[in-house]
Amino acid sequence: MSEDGGRFVRIDGHRIHINESGEGYPVICLHGGGPGAGGRSNFRYNVDAVSARFRTILMDMPNFGKSDMIVSDKGRLSLCADTIRGLMDELGIAKAHFIGNSMGAQSVFKFALDHPDRIDRFVAIGNNTYTRTFFQPRPAEGIKLIAEYYRGEGPTEEKMRALLTTIVYDPSFITDDIVRERYEASAEPRVVELWSNNPPKPEDISDRLHEVSSPVLFVWGAQDRFSSLDSGLAMVNILADARMHIFPRCGHWAQVEWAEEFNELALAFLGRDS
Repeated sequence: MSEDGGRFVRIDGHRIHINESGEGYPVICLHGGGPGAGGRSNFRYNVDAVSARFRTILMDMPNFGKSDMIVSDKGRLSLCADTIRGLMDELGIAKAHFIGNSMGAQSVFKFALDHPDRIDRFVAIGNNTYTRTFFQPRPAEGIKLIAEYYRGEGPTEEKMRALLTTIVYDPSFITDDIVRERYEASAEPRVVELWSNNPPKPEDISDRLHEVSSPVLFVWGAQDRFSSLDSGLAMVNILADARMHIFPRCGHWAQVEWAEEFNELALAFLGRDS
């Protein structure tokens, strides 16, 4: 048991940290891939609403939060997808709904390709799973800040504040406490060592997205500076069963900036036929 009430599950020889609450049909939530990210920090405004209806599992992805840092030959999406499969096996979950933010959503799409019989409905918040864009250049502004975070002088609170301010439309959401929490998590020696010297390998699954058959709700912020809106629209066209909701005056964290409306939207979508 960890100090935040979570616990560790051993998967393929590694410790993966989770927080679990609620009862009923399982919903597994995957956070984004920015420095210092973790399950509780990404979904702090959503977990109470979701766990009131579902068995809700927040997983710290490998190399994030309290989970182990893993040097692997696998691509980062494959590593996370394999970890999701292992977690479900350990918890006795045959099939689940998912909520994924940014890189968490990319990892769920990889899981959906590898294990299509184990994913039900999926809420995908702003993500770069489809790597081709027409109206916004790549890499996006926020992705550049992530790429630079561990370079040069390494992590600093100033770098973290600049990064987090780019994530949202309204900077008032970025408090000193949030900056400090994320900075401290990002600056742990084990984290700095991995991301400075052995960062996980990127993967591109754009050409396989048409194989995803599970129903998907894309949620996007109109002012997202990490994930281009046009790539989201392309995915709606590519996937077999997809729809999109766009929040105005919103950046990369729709689940934070529009928390109440996001919770209602996500629960309405996940609640169908579950």
